[in-house]
Amino acid sequence: MKIILSRKGFDSSNGGCPSPILPDGTLLSLPIPSKYDHVKYVDLHHDGKSFVEIIKEINPRTRIKEHWHCHLDPDIRDYGIVEDWLPLFGQEGSSQKHLENQGICPGDIFLFFGWFRQTESVSGKLRFVKTEKEKHILWGYFQVNAVYGSYSKLPPQFLYHPHAIVERFSKKSNCIYSATGTLSLSQDHRGSGTFKYHPSLVLTKEGYSRSRWQIPEFFKDVGISYHTSKSFKEEGYFDSAKIGQEFVVAEDERVIDWALSKIRIGKSK
Repeated sequence: MKIILSRKGFDSSNGGCPSPILPDGTLLSLPIPSKYDHVKYVDLHHDGKSFVEIIKEINPRTRIKEHWHCHLDPDIRDYGIVEDWLPLFGQEGSSQKHLENQGICPGDIFLFFGWFRQTESVSGKLRFVKTEKEKHILWGYFQVNAVYGSYSKLPPQFLYHPHAIVERFSKKSNCIYSATGTLSLSQDHRGSGTFKYHPSLVLTKEGYSRSRWQIPEFFKDVGISYHTSKSFKEEGYFDSAKIGQEFVVAEDERVIDWALSKIRIGKSK
């Protein structure tokens, strides 16, 4: 079983601000803009507000408009916009080719992380807490049940997904992953899901920039794609790659136990 640290959600180029940690602890990963997908930001809601409202509140200078479309992927939170919804995740191009080359297959687990910052509600509107810094935080997980690399083999329930667009399958290395019904490591948990904030889910080392992580010492003995032993710095942090979406960790029981602990912590609230 491999663990994949998968970067998803708003970044400085796509979205322009961190995703919010909501006052109740919800880690609301904001999907990046996309011209080609069907879902719009106004289609997505949380706690009575559309994503457009949320984005404008936390980032008044945003360029995102009501009519903009977004890339809702991974889709692991049911927003009630699709009948017979299923949690799905898609990948394409060089990132999918990397997953193929790393031998990702059923049973492997994605841990999604992203760029987050704490928010507060003031007079009914969200804003970033000025004293809180931005961080990389684990916000969800997904255990692979099956991999679909052909449009003709997609089940009908998958056709809503952004990676089910015919044009994407005309390119090389486009795939959709389905999730397991339950987590093989813990039958008490579903095969995919999102987390509530907990300090243990923060990857960023306290006092450092968001890409400098605090991860267990044993990771030094385990291969992580896009990284080398030089990624571990004498100052006591792991310098995570600035480019790349999918960081595949070599199979190791310690890593699996670490991943399971993060899932249990994230789903404990």
